[in-house]
Amino acid sequence: MTAAAAARQILTRLTDVMASRLHAQGKLDQVVEIIGECLSSEVCSIYLLREGMLELFATRGLNQSAVHVTRMAIGEGLTGAIAQKVETLNLAEAKAHPDFQYRPETGEEKFHSFAGVPIVYRERAVGVLCVQHVEPRRYEEVEIEALQTTAMVLSELIANAELIDEEQALGLTAEMTGPQTLTGLTLVKGLGAGHAVYHQPRVEITQVMAEDTEAERQRVYRAFDKMREQIDTLASQAEFGAGGEHEEVLETYKMFAYDEGWSRRINEAIDSGLTAEAAIERVQQHTRMRMREIDDPLLADRMHDLEDLANRLLRIVAGQVGTAASQGLRRDTILIARNLGPAELLEYDKRRLKGVILEEGSLTAHVVIVARAMNVPVIGRAKGVRTTVREGDEILLDATAGSANVRPLPQLADAFQARFAKSREKQATYASLRDVEPFTRCGTRIQVMMNAGLRDDMSALGLTGADGVGLFRTEFQFLVSATLPQRERQTRLYRDVLDAAGDKPVIFRTVDIGGDKSVPYLASEIAAQDENPAMGWRALRLALEREGLMKIQARSLLEAAAGRSLYVMFPMVSEPWEFDAAKAVFDEQLAFLRAQKKLLPERINFGAMLEVPALAEVLDMLLPRLSFLSIGTNDLTQFLFAADRANPKLAERYDWLSPSILRFLKRVMQSSIGSGVDIGVCGEMGGRRLEALALLGIGYRRLSITPAAVGPIKELVRKVDLAELTAAMNGWLATPGPSLRAQLSQWADARDIEYD
Repeated sequence: MTAAAAARQILTRLTDVMASRLHAQGKLDQVVEIIGECLSSEVCSIYLLREGMLELFATRGLNQSAVHVTRMAIGEGLTGAIAQKVETLNLAEAKAHPDFQYRPETGEEKFHSFAGVPIVYRERAVGVLCVQHVEPRRYEEVEIEALQTTAMVLSELIANAELIDEEQALGLTAEMTGPQTLTGLTLVKGLGAGHAVYHQPRVEITQVMAEDTEAERQRVYRAFDKMREQIDTLASQAEFGAGGEHEEVLETYKMFAYDEGWSRRINEAIDSGLTAEAAIERVQQHTRMRMREIDDPLLADRMHDLEDLANRLLRIVAGQVGTAASQGLRRDTILIARNLGPAELLEYDKRRLKGVILEEGSLTAHVVIVARAMNVPVIGRAKGVRTTVREGDEILLDATAGSANVRPLPQLADAFQARFAKSREKQATYASLRDVEPFTRCGTRIQVMMNAGLRDDMSALGLTGADGVGLFRTEFQFLVSATLPQRERQTRLYRDVLDAAGDKPVIFRTVDIGGDKSVPYLASEIAAQDENPAMGWRALRLALEREGLMKIQARSLLEAAAGRSLYVMFPMVSEPWEFDAAKAVFDEQLAFLRAQKKLLPERINFGAMLEVPALAEVLDMLLPRLSFLSIGTNDLTQFLFAADRANPKLAERYDWLSPSILRFLKRVMQSSIGSGVDIGVCGEMGGRRLEALALLGIGYRRLSITPAAVGPIKELVRKVDLAELTAAMNGWLATPGPSLRAQLSQWADARDIEYD
């Protein structure tokens, strides 16, 4: 039996129950009997949220005396876990699950298998539908999908029968009246103040079961046509120019809009007896549950794009096509959304949009790329947004700190505005240094370069006055593309970047994918089974094995730099032979272009990134082959400390001012003296003012940092006497404590050098 057939069998019988004159309890009693019979299930139970607890409302197979007696909190037991996480459980042996709790009054000790789905009302779990069997077994997918469809019908039943408290369903609590603070993940840094506007008006699904299946199917077909037309129009109106990464993001978005598999799943849900709206919501719920199971951040972001399209499709089919963007922003706005697709964000008035808060989201999400280009601060993974923020609430967003103050007290609002003003003053000060060369007080010139990865990032080169691009992450083009970027597209990007840089150098790092930067079209090349992807088959290791990938990029870079100087840097070099192998690929392509009488770069400078500690032990062998060396502090530090930088429990051990990392960096610098090799640091460490002081004190004279940090670091450099700082650092490193943070802070305070 297909999922649609199983669901239709249940819905056909439920239609009569829903239309009967039975009271709500009688309907629930019949529902559990119908589901039990259709799925041949020995137990079927319904739990509903009442007064903050999940209460057993109806059951077939458990003790009837437990009805309205057995209660559990959200998060308690298997049922509570389903409601808390709003996700399905399917267990062959319920007692083996860590959340299992035994309730003796139910008489469920003889049952082994367990499956449960949340009953969702207005995006909140207001109940749970469960089935159980004596024999241990996992339930078939058709059974789970039938349960999920039935849960949608139950949602309508319990709402109409007022079996749940409306305020609980909406999440209205006392917390929604006073000042609150939300925390989340910084996605795009910045400050913003405005009033809360929800991206999507809520679509109320008032009818779940279809009266005419074919009519519902035609409604969906028409909605798909309209949605695709909208997406095509949005993509053609993007303001970021032709051929850029934003265009590739939107092309991926369009790919989902035309995906036949997605429309087929919606049609199957309609076949089960659902209305068009209910069918879309049914498939969307399944997508959300899949997203929670996806570890790969890139694939999860693609699923977010699909959900964004589902929301758009649902609004079209329901006749509620207007979003907050189409209605227009009437005042300064902080936008609230579960997730946003790139096309959705482009619809908003950039003059009024002061920030975005996402319930989900990640650093690699497509919308983050667009938001950065729009200069809109964003935080993601902000839990409890819908239970905390009401439409129109005043919000002070500090995306740099990853927090938002909701309905702030007047004194907090005044302090925020003062900070905002101070931030603008600082930015004006930093902007005034754009054309000022960063010399120390003792007259030493420090190179302050910027990191980039997108064509649009290059505008910051002129705005900040950076000395060049010390790290251009070429993999960004690979991450936002639906397919492997072709040579012509790569060449166009690299040429545009060099044109934008003018006479300033750009160091191109060859593609660094794999690990936490997975791309689906190279899934077979990336060892997904790596227990620690950061130390697995990634970066240069992957590129050398997949020879075509490296050759295409080498040819693209060489053609783009014709008549100019080219700087190429290889990532994650562990031993000299890896550098030699990578350079050989470029030499081969150079010889090919020379034979073709092509215009060649005037000069090619090859460098390596020191991220793997082993490379430091063979630098004497490698330095004679290099023009420059860049230390990638992010990966290097986690490898030195064996501390995953993404693990919050290890945050205190990931300290750039630890004597071990500073002594290591000092030894690397000293080993390069006399080699003629330009050595510098690229990564977040150099963009932090206190850490930058430490780097200057141990001999580093080239820093490549985020564009936003260029001004602050240039200002810092002008306040430093290197002889004094170097002497202090030598003394501290000779007899260090656990960290040099306290000593450096005191040293900076005594000289009125700000470092926060």
